[in-house]
Amino acid sequence: MHENVTESSSLPPEEIERRSFAIIGEELDRLGRAEPEALSSLTAETDAIVKRVIHTTADFDYARNMYFSPGAVAAGLDAFRNGTPVVTDTTMALSGINKLAAGKLGVETHCLIADPEVRQAAETSGTTRSRAAIDAAAVRWPEAVFVVGNAPTALLRIRELIRDGRLKPRLVIGVPVGFVNVVESKEAIIDAGTTCIVAQGRKGGSNVAAAIVNALLYTLTR
Repeated sequence: MHENVTESSSLPPEEIERRSFAIIGEELDRLGRAEPEALSSLTAETDAIVKRVIHTTADFDYARNMYFSPGAVAAGLDAFRNGTPVVTDTTMALSGINKLAAGKLGVETHCLIADPEVRQAAETSGTTRSRAAIDAAAVRWPEAVFVVGNAPTALLRIRELIRDGRLKPRLVIGVPVGFVNVVESKEAIIDAGTTCIVAQGRKGGSNVAAAIVNALLYTLTR
C-alpha cells in the first residue's frame, strides 16, 4: 500500500490527470451498464465536459444532472474559437478558468462583482452585487459567454435581460449551488430556450462553472 502511495505521489501532473480520467471512464462504464438511463446526458459531444466536471468534483451525479440545450457545446466551441469573452459571477469562477488556454484563443475573462460602480449601483438600487454586475456586463459584452457558479440572482437577471432583448449571450453556463432560488433559476434559463449548459438540481458551484469553461477551452487548445 505504501509503495503505491509513494509511486502515485511522484507522478507528473499529466499522468495523474490521465489516470484520473481513465478511472472516471471505467466508473461511468459500470454505471452505464447498471443504470443506462443515468447517462442520458453523456454523448460524444458532451463527454469531455461531463468528465471534466466529475474530475473536478469526484461526484458522479453530474453524469445524471447535466443539461445541454441543442447545439450548446458547438456554440461554446464556436464562441471561443472566435475569441468571445467570458463573464463570470464570482472571482472564484474567474480564477478557476485556465488563462493560458483562454489566452491562446484570445478569450478575455471578466468578473465585475468587485467593480466600484457595480457596488454603488447595488447599494443605490437595493439589489445584489451579482445582479448589478450582470447589468454592467450586459452593456459591455452583451454577446459574451455568461458563466454563473454561485449566484442564482445573476442567473435570473440574465434570463430577464434575454427576455427584454438586452442580452444575447453566445452561451449561458448556469450551475449555481445552494437552496434558495437555485433550482428555479436553472429551470428559468432552460425554459427560456437560450443556448445553455446547466447542472440541474441544487448541485454546482464556481469550481464546476470553471471546469465547464476549461473543458471547452481544452478541446480547442490541447
